[in-house]
Amino acid sequence: MLKKISVVGTAVTLALAISAAVQAKVPASEAAKLGTSTTTPLGAQVAGNGKDVATGLGIPAWTGGMTRNDIPKTYTQAGQHHPDPFADDKILITITNQNQGQYADKLPEGVKGLLRTYPDTFKLNVYQSRRTTSAPDFVYRETKANATRAVMTDAGVEQSFGGNPFPILHGSNSEKAKQAIWNHVLRWRGVYVVRRASEVAVQRTGAYSLVTSQQEVYFKMHDPKLKAEDMDNLIFYYLSFVKAPARLAGGAVLVHESIDQKIQPRQAWGYNAGQRRVRLAPNLAYDTPIAAADGLRTADDTDMFNGAPDRYNWKLVHEKPVEMFIPYNNYELDSPKIKYSDMLIPGHVKSDYQRWELHRVWVVEATLKEGERHIYERRVFYIDEDSWQIAVVDQYDRRGDLWRVSIAYIKNYYEVPTQWTALDVFHDLRARRYHAQYLDNEEPTILDFSLPTPDERYFHPAALRRRGT
Repeated sequence: MLKKISVVGTAVTLALAISAAVQAKVPASEAAKLGTSTTTPLGAQVAGNGKDVATGLGIPAWTGGMTRNDIPKTYTQAGQHHPDPFADDKILITITNQNQGQYADKLPEGVKGLLRTYPDTFKLNVYQSRRTTSAPDFVYRETKANATRAVMTDAGVEQSFGGNPFPILHGSNSEKAKQAIWNHVLRWRGVYVVRRASEVAVQRTGAYSLVTSQQEVYFKMHDPKLKAEDMDNLIFYYLSFVKAPARLAGGAVLVHESIDQKIQPRQAWGYNAGQRRVRLAPNLAYDTPIAAADGLRTADDTDMFNGAPDRYNWKLVHEKPVEMFIPYNNYELDSPKIKYSDMLIPGHVKSDYQRWELHRVWVVEATLKEGERHIYERRVFYIDEDSWQIAVVDQYDRRGDLWRVSIAYIKNYYEVPTQWTALDVFHDLRARRYHAQYLDNEEPTILDFSLPTPDERYFHPAALRRRGT
């Protein structure tokens, strides 16, 4: 009996592997275009749109993104707040609820919803578009290798390492859509990162209470000392310790983030300082509400989207990237000169501190499968073509009405370099509340990428008890 099961299991595994391999490959001639005069190393179009950038409607050519030569001389050490390299740029267009119709084809539906919901205070200040996305040569090299080796399974990716798995979208429309999402989930964000930051749920009145924590992430998938075969279905380890308020201080969370979460669900543990106990956290996936977000963020809202894509049908809305206004180069949102009390106003983060630019984005639609459960019936993702970072998400309820809007305020951490976000904000248009994550303006440091990577034993559940005390 055991032998028979083994034979059947081997046959099924082999069949799936063959199917995945057929579906996943792109010609070597296509992969060779990456990093040339036509295609960036991460798969975007090098050319601009031919329009004047001084009008706010021009997209320039990509010329390498932010490099060490572009780092402001006032930036002196790892973890320092970033001087804004574009502080002298001027606002070229201001989009309000009154004039949004002029730009309707370049605005995500969720952004239109924010303009309608807060007509007196929410606006888009549009600046010159600057294509700052950049990454180390190691990431470019591995991305090019991934183009011909990475394979997409039902709920995961195999043989991807070090960079984006699918820099050249290929296959059916649905496959291309899921590949774009996986490019976001598995994108380069450094190797080991430490930050102290706060998150808040801002009420309709503008009231909020900070929860401050120290977060540490080891992106095993991007460790240049390793190889694809060393991944063991793991993207990263995440460790977070609450520092304030006093009633929550000492609490901790540990996450082992799986690639294919149907094969191995995300593992998460929580440490309760009062009870001094470490417990396995169940069901930290899909639409599980996140307590610190006061119900405004689900587990798979985090980082704009994460986890298994298996509950949705996926569709690429346009066969090519389209031009959209998205948040970009948001250095001011990290500025220590700005206090939370000034930035966090009723309804949204103060518009005067936001920077929006015109960029090309992939638009991906996810529709809930029949028989599956999730609070979002439909989601639309706007993915920056250059970095594969999701910039905006429209989220619809079961009646088909726009309900929530997620926004990632993109910037380049030029000391690494990597394109990530200065701040993630999750809006509930109905309740007129929002959750802001990664606030660090009032902290002495921001993300620090310079520390040595700990041994994997550092991210063992037992470490929660030791470090939470």
